Order: sequence, then C-alpha cells, then structure tokens
Amino acid sequence: MRPGPPRRSRSRVPRPVRLTATLMALVLIVLLGWVGGLTLWANGRIDHVDALSGREATPGTTYLIAGSDSRGGQAVTDDGTTGQRADTIMLLHKAPNGESYLVSLPRDTLVDIPGHGKYKLNAAFAFGGPALLVTTIEEFTGLTVDHFVEIGFDGVEGIVDAVGHVNLCIDHDVDDARSGLKMTTGCHDVGGEQALAFVRARYIDPTADIGRQKRQQQFVSALLDRATSPSVLLNPASQVKLAGAGSDALRTSNGTGVFALGRMALAARSAMGAGAVQMPIKDPEYRTKHSGIAILTDDAEIKQFFGAMADGSLAREKQDG
Repeated sequence: MRPGPPRRSRSRVPRPVRLTATLMALVLIVLLGWVGGLTLWANGRIDHVDALSGREATPGTTYLIAGSDSRGGQAVTDDGTTGQRADTIMLLHKAPNGESYLVSLPRDTLVDIPGHGKYKLNAAFAFGGPALLVTTIEEFTGLTVDHFVEIGFDGVEGIVDAVGHVNLCIDHDVDDARSGLKMTTGCHDVGGEQALAFVRARYIDPTADIGRQKRQQQFVSALLDRATSPSVLLNPASQVKLAGAGSDALRTSNGTGVFALGRMALAARSAMGAGAVQMPIKDPEYRTKHSGIAILTDDAEIKQFFGAMADGSLAREKQDG
C-alpha cells in the first residue's frame, strides 16, 4: 500500500491570540455602535432653523456663532426689556490654506440691516431672527455663512457642569452683583454658574463690550480644552452628559449636525491656539441719533480685514510674553 501524500501542517494561532483579537473586534464594534448611537441621539435633540441665505459660497468654511441670553424663556436686554437678542456674536472661518480665525463681532457695531437701515448689529436678530442676522453679517463681512450655531446662555451652565469645570483667568478681583461673577485675581477652575456669569458680565471691564469679547473667547478656548481632555473623552458618562447638555443648548441651521459641530470645535481650537484677531474699529463710542452709543467701523478697513481672513493671509495679534 502506497503512502498517501504528506499532510500539510496547518499553522495554529495560539488560543490567547485568537481570544485577544476577538475581544478587540468586539470592543471596536461596541465603540462604533456607542459613537453612532450617541451621535444619532444628539442629532435628534438639536433644534434646527432655516437660517442660511443661499448666497453663493465663498472659499473656505464659515461658521456664525451667536449667543442668545434668555432668562425664564424670554430674551432680556440690558435695560430690562424683553425681545430676541444676540448677546454674543462670533465669526469662525477656516480658510482654504488651513488657517482658522475666530473673531468677535461687537453687538453694538453700527451696520446696515437689510430692510431696516442703520442699527446696532444685534438688532438684526431682534428684527428677523437668525436669517436676518446671517444676511446682515454676510453683507458686512463679504463672507458667506455656511453654518449657523446659536448657543443659549442658559445652556452654558449645563455644558460646563457636564464636563466638570473650566479653567478661567482674570486680572483683577471682581464682585459683580449684576452678573453674579465673584472671582479673585488669577486662574480658577469654575463650575457652570460662575462660567455663565463670566461670559455674561458686561460692566466689569474698562473697555466694556470689547473686554467681554476677550473673556468670551477665553471661555470658548477653556471649554474646548476641557471637553477634549482624556478625563472627558474617555468617560462614557461625561460624554452622555455633554451630548445631552450641548444639544439642549443649541439651535443650528438646517444640515448642521454633530459632525459639523465637531469640525467647528476643531477649527475654533486651532484658531484660538494660533493667536487672536480683532476686528478694526474706527470709533468705539460713536453717538448715533436713535441707537445711543455704537461702535463705528471704516468700510475700507473692514473689507481689507475680512478679505485677508477669507484667503488665510490675515496677520494675528502678537501674544503676550
């Protein structure tokens, strides 16, 4: 009887290796399912609004971020009257060359509001909501807004508490009864209540609204640092709290969901890390006939500033130290 062909020896994968690979695959599946499920859940909670103008796109990606101050369900102005107001307005632009810029647009800036004439910028939100604010800013800056994001200030407290705290710095002692801000000179880890007071406070700065802009940008940077820290990113409980608090506090343009917000956060963090930019101002105390004291700008300077921002060539302010 002839011997059969030699049997090929099959290389065996050790059982521990196979088990490890299987466990890793299961973990990956669970993580992907977790992220996907959390994203769908958060997307479903975000309120959307028809805010974009449909204007021809400009190069790069532009986000308009508006902070609305609503207390007890009504927006409240400084004089105590109610009405829809954008208390904070920021423009975030990622240029085609990869440069990102975050600039505050003072709410008291005197602008042409389509259909209404010359008013302070935040009046556009009162007259026509997000859509009119978007159109007004597009005409003022020359940049087409691709994403509109409104953050309710009442939601800031919940977002900060969801990530535990944020680290904020101030250069003088403050005990402001109007905003509720109480801080001593230096940097402090603060919870949601004091973080909200930090961004709301208007009368503690010698430069008034301009000083508040810098504090608000500092808050944005501190929140992004905290939200992307390992203690938050790798903590499922914190992720659920953050997704819930964030979606409750947000209203965005149609088509702007969690992934677009993630790209916005990355662009904002890059912009803050690269250095500040500030819109040129001709007269910070320009007296108007009907709107009180406003911020006056020069048309040529504004065109040059936002043109340089659009193509990524805008020079940044020198950092202290």
